[in-house]
Amino acid sequence: MDINNKNIGIAFTGSFCTFSRAFAELEKLTKYNCNIFTVFSKKSASINTRFGDADDFIKRAYEITKNKPILTIEDAEPIGPKAFLDVLAIMPCTGNTAAKLCNGITDSPVLMAAKAHLRNEAPLVISIATNDGLGANMKNIGMLMNMKNIYFVPFGQDEPHKKTKSLIAHTELLIPTIELALDGKQLQPVIISPFNNKKGE
Repeated sequence: MDINNKNIGIAFTGSFCTFSRAFAELEKLTKYNCNIFTVFSKKSASINTRFGDADDFIKRAYEITKNKPILTIEDAEPIGPKAFLDVLAIMPCTGNTAAKLCNGITDSPVLMAAKAHLRNEAPLVISIATNDGLGANMKNIGMLMNMKNIYFVPFGQDEPHKKTKSLIAHTELLIPTIELALDGKQLQPVIISPFNNKKGE
């Protein structure tokens, strides 16, 4: 489905090392005349790291989208009754967030946004970024992949020879994933290795 003029939510959780790629996709979305709303988890809205300061990320989100970021559970809840999003993407989605989403826990603005959005049977896109995707979180990812209206940005192992259980999404595939999710379809293949197979690295 064409995403021009769609209302799209982008929710950030605490995988700060992937924020640069997430913001690159956020900027790409503006070229489609989308109305974009951002949501920040409590940690992503408050923790400063070597990848940047929280206030700067929030400011940048506003500058790109021209919409005030959603920073509280109270402000995320109306996403349900007002049903103003066509699609919501959690990018990046940490293992912590995936585990809570899988088990119906709603203790952050992002999780409330996801719960509220799913009540409308609208597509939720997950761009995974977790160091235990092939470990403790594997069962949660599997369960989410079998839930109605949830779609994944294709992902693969992140530095498999150093971090054997880590999974990370190919964020450059966010837009085609969203386009198909709006049609109720999953972009395939879902699993794509992010490293160079020819070199075996």
